[in-house]
Amino acid sequence: MKGVLICGGTGSRLRPLTEIVNKSLLPVYDKPLIVYPLQILLNAGIRDIAVITGPEHMDQMAAFLGSGYRFNCEFAFKVQDKPGGIAQALGMAEEFAAGESVCAILGDNVFFDDISPAIAEFKSGAHIFLKEVPDPERFGVAEVLPDGQTVVSLEEKPVRPKSNLAATGCYLYDNRCFELIRNLAPSARGELEITDLSALYLREGSLKASILKEEWIDAGTFESLFRAAELVRNQRSNA
Repeated sequence: MKGVLICGGTGSRLRPLTEIVNKSLLPVYDKPLIVYPLQILLNAGIRDIAVITGPEHMDQMAAFLGSGYRFNCEFAFKVQDKPGGIAQALGMAEEFAAGESVCAILGDNVFFDDISPAIAEFKSGAHIFLKEVPDPERFGVAEVLPDGQTVVSLEEKPVRPKSNLAATGCYLYDNRCFELIRNLAPSARGELEITDLSALYLREGSLKASILKEEWIDAGTFESLFRAAELVRNQRSNA
């Protein structure tokens, strides 16, 4: 399996900080934000990782991550010239994946569950990680059977959510995902949506899910960034 760290977007909700540094390099307690999703990939045994980001701060990203030597992995860097959606960013890693399945993870997500075993055990189809949230209309929303694993519906930012389970920023796909991405139609906002990609696997009955028990932070705002730092600090002090 190959890893794909997606660090695109403009970080508009974190300006003026993101005018000078990539969102994924902002500090969360004692480490840059990107280290947290990176560590998940490393814990799952993934050592070949593509880093996809916009052109604005690619030099900073490459300067911090380097070749991957100090993380005991190897990085490949790819530039997403314009924000075109998470699925478009993932599609850029097709040649890098070289026929293998992929774990795509967003560079601004902090997970407090250990999801690495589920990543390492992935074989085929697609797998998403869900978390109960108070505001599901802001996310891709999944409806699952009582087993907590079988997805029966998936919608992007629904006005009337069928559940409170948000799809978090970690996605497992077999290599067929790249052909599916090539045939995706842009959404109303002109982007290739990762929810639409997962929905294609749902239609064929090969989309599975895990429901997270611990905290999950989508650190795209000042409040969520602060909350992530607080949780990391508490976790360290209680360890």
